[in-house]
This record gives sequence, structure tokens and C-alpha cells, in this order.
Amino acid sequence: MSVTAAAIPGRPVQPPRTAASRAAGLTLTERVAGQEQVLPAPLLGLLVSLHRAIEPGRRERLAARRERQAFYDAGGLPDFRQDTAHIRAGDWKVAPIPAALQDRRVEITGPTDPKTVINALNSGANCYMADFEDATSPTWRNLLTGQRALAAAVDGTLAFEGANGKQYRLRPFEEQAVLIVRPRGWHLDEKHVRIDGEPMSGGLFDMAVFAWHNARALAGKDRGPYFYLPKLQCMEEAELWEAALSHVEAFLGLPHGQMKVTVLIETLPAAFEMDEILYALRDRIVGLNCGRWDYIFSYLKTFRAHPSRVLPERGQVTMTQPFLKAYSELLIRTCHRRGAHAMGGMAAQIPIKDDPEANEQALARVRADKLREVTAGHDGTWVAHPALVPVAREVFDAHMPTPNQHHVLREDVQVGRDDLVRTPPGTITRAGFENNVEVCVRYLAAWLDGNGCVPIHHLMEDAATAEIARAQLWQWLHHSDPRGRHHAGSPLFLADGAPIDFALFERTLAALPVRLGSAGNLPGAARIPEAIALLDELTRACQLVEFLTLPAYARID
Repeated sequence: MSVTAAAIPGRPVQPPRTAASRAAGLTLTERVAGQEQVLPAPLLGLLVSLHRAIEPGRRERLAARRERQAFYDAGGLPDFRQDTAHIRAGDWKVAPIPAALQDRRVEITGPTDPKTVINALNSGANCYMADFEDATSPTWRNLLTGQRALAAAVDGTLAFEGANGKQYRLRPFEEQAVLIVRPRGWHLDEKHVRIDGEPMSGGLFDMAVFAWHNARALAGKDRGPYFYLPKLQCMEEAELWEAALSHVEAFLGLPHGQMKVTVLIETLPAAFEMDEILYALRDRIVGLNCGRWDYIFSYLKTFRAHPSRVLPERGQVTMTQPFLKAYSELLIRTCHRRGAHAMGGMAAQIPIKDDPEANEQALARVRADKLREVTAGHDGTWVAHPALVPVAREVFDAHMPTPNQHHVLREDVQVGRDDLVRTPPGTITRAGFENNVEVCVRYLAAWLDGNGCVPIHHLMEDAATAEIARAQLWQWLHHSDPRGRHHAGSPLFLADGAPIDFALFERTLAALPVRLGSAGNLPGAARIPEAIALLDELTRACQLVEFLTLPAYARID
């Protein structure tokens, strides 16, 4: 499937009037030009068989999530499982890590559009996580464009010409970052693909389409295929991925365990099941990752009904806070005991081109964060921009002369339940409140317009970081204002003494268009009024909506 940017799916075309596109119980509800190349009939057969094998289990696990959240809403706390104590106590290790993934000291993340794919693979990073989840707005065109771009990158033919005529070409294969693909999480549907009348799992679609087109070629190059698995909450969800990956391997005639995975520990419940997740995927897993932004969001969501666990503004919730330090160090100890990588988190900073002093201050924060990670024992880290690759590499090269740090066992780390759920102190400033509102609106507007990765105030915001801002607004208001769902009679105040209530939220929303100016040059500028209305709806809802991308998904395509 060799394509250049010119051959990437373009404007949608109308499907035939007689019937939607069907194959063996499958219906495609949308069409774009060139779609048949991305989704040929044999691949549709794989999607059908995969859906039928895995969908019942997915529905069961999503129901279990709702039951678990009801337990937390009633005052319960997550904890280590008694029924899996034998796994945590057992003496076992994961399968050997392939040579291409032994050294992952710097990884870059980003969406799957052709320009980003080329820049990321050429960035000098060890690995590139091509993100169909938090950094991609899942319009049908975006998804198929991303799949075609990645397939062209795998066979070395991807090219792109910018609007200014600039040409983008891939470096030789041996100079490229190792490709790792992140499909969507279990909670997200792919509404454009319906099988037996049901929407397909978005993550299964992403994984299976990529594997169909690229697995054999990547296996021949000793490059996988490799995947990052997001937002797991428990061992059983990992077992479901194991079943899905094994199904695709069998369908494609690949040996069991050919497809390797790294799991993001980015939900609070998963922090209590790291051993169990490694064990469930032990034939193919190579590491765990501190997905810290989603992890903070998950803390907020898990304790949405707990007035005693309100977090300060997100700028104060750093990895030096005790509950986050405990989580990251437990991850290092757990992974290294099992022979797996312990990957660090993402630096969201992007270059500040017009202010050298501010740019150096931002880079100093990145260096300090990466120094914390490498000296703690992490085997690698993430950055969001190519300019940060050499910054992170310099720190890791200076302190990690070996390909990884599996020898750093961190047996000094002793983490219990209370360490992982301890709420940090802090404040909520007026600037922090207003910034949360602005980030939510600007990100939602861009996402609705098809852009899932948005630079705001020199930080690369994606769904995870926007979720923190959105969940904090809900938490602060519903625990502080008498009109809130969980008001406990103890109002919250800004650092300047002003009450945090819905009147403050209304004033901030009303002032936002003026604050943004004409907004004509912002991503998704035309959808800012819609984003304001959606944030208002989500914030006033009696219950914190699980993910902002769920109601927003109904508004795209």
C-alpha cells in the first residue's frame, strides 16, 4: 500500500444510494475517496471476526468499570487485590525484549498526519508513538489518512508537500525512530464501522487495520509491529487485549507474541494492578509507561464524589507530589523486577520562539523533569516536540550509559494504598481557574474541527491534559457551590479570596471571547461558541462525564 501525501483520502464522497457498503455483516456508514485501498474486503473479514470474538468481553469490562466507579462514588477506595496476591508474590518475568526496543531513552509522541509522521520518524528520537487516541480527533478522514500515512512510512514511500511548497521526505530506515502505534482505548467506539448492528471498538479497528497492512513487513525488519495500549484499569482488560492480539496474529499467520506492547499506567485503578497487567501480557509486553496526565485525570474522576480529595490547580500537581512520586517509583520497582521497561512521562513544553528567556526557563523545567526520571530509574521518557529530543537525550545520556536501567531494582521503594491515594495540598488561583476554562474551550473547538493536538500557551495540549482542566472545573464547582452535586457545606475559594462558584464560571465563560480576541487564527476558531456551550453543559452535569470525547464524538463527521 504505497502512497504519497497526494494519494491520501480527500474530501468525502457520497455512498451509493441503494445500500451502505456491506461485507459479511459489516456496514461502513461513511466514505472518503480511496477508502477501498485502506479497507479491502479481506481486511473487513478480519474486522468482523475480531469484533465477534472480543466485543462481548469489551461490553463486560465496560460494565465492570461502571460498577467499580459506583463503589468509589459510595466512598470506597481502590486497593491491591487479594485474589491476585499470588501473582504479585510470584517469581516470573516477561518475555525477552526485542533488540529494536532495548534502548528507548527518548520517545516522541504525536498524531498520525503525514507531516507529523515524517517529522517524528526523522526527529532523532529512539521511538515514535503514533497516536490514534489522545492526539487525534477521530474523524473518518483523519483515521484513514493516518493509516495510509503509517503504511507508506513502513514501506518507505511517504512524502508530503506543505502549503508553502516545502518537501518532507523520510530519512533512511536505519536513521528513523522505531514506530509504535497507540490505538484508542476500550471505552471508545468506531461509529463509522458497524458489525451486526453494533459500532466496533475504536481500538480494535486501529490495531487491526495497522496490523493488516504492516505486520508482515515490520516483522521482516524485526520491528514488531509494536503497540502502546491506553487507559487499562485492570488485569482482565489486559487479558482482553491479549485475546485480541492473539486473534489477529492467528488470522495473519504470525507467530504468537510477534506483536509487542507497552501499557500506559494512566488510570488510578491500574496502579494497583501493575504486576497483574504485566502477567496477563507476559508473552508480549515490554514495559509500562507513566502516563501521568491521564493518571491525574483518572485520580480526579475516581474521586469525583469525595469532597476531601479535591486537587489544587493542575500546574501545582507535579510529579514531585507524594502520590505521583509513589506511583512512578512503584512502576519502576515493579517493571524492573519483571524484566520490563519503566518508561517516564511526557514533557508537554514546546519552543517559545519569540522569547529566548522564557524558552530557556521552559527548557530548564524539562531538564529537571528528565533528571528526576533518569535518577529515579526510568528507562526512557517522552517529549511532545522534536526540539525537545536533544534536551531529553542529553540528560539520559549523561546518567544512563547502558541501554536501560533494569539493574536499578529500587527495592527501597515501599508503597501502600494510602501513598497512592494521598491528596496533595495546594491552591487554586484566579489565573489557574481561568486557564482551565480557556484550555478546555480552545481544545474542544480544535478537536471538533478535526485537530486533536493543540499548542496553547507554549504547551502541547491533547485530550489528556484538557481532561484534567475539565474535570477540575467540575470537581471544584460541584464540591464548592451549593448548586453542585456533591456540595458538602465547605465552599472553596480562590487564592485571592473570591468564592469558587458557578457565578465565577459563568463570568469566566462570558469573558473568554474577549480574552481570545478575534480568535480567527486559533485552531477551530469557528467552533469556539459550540465548545463554550459544550463545556458549560459538561460542567453543569450532575455527574462528571466519563470522557469529554464521548459527547464530543457525536458532533464530528
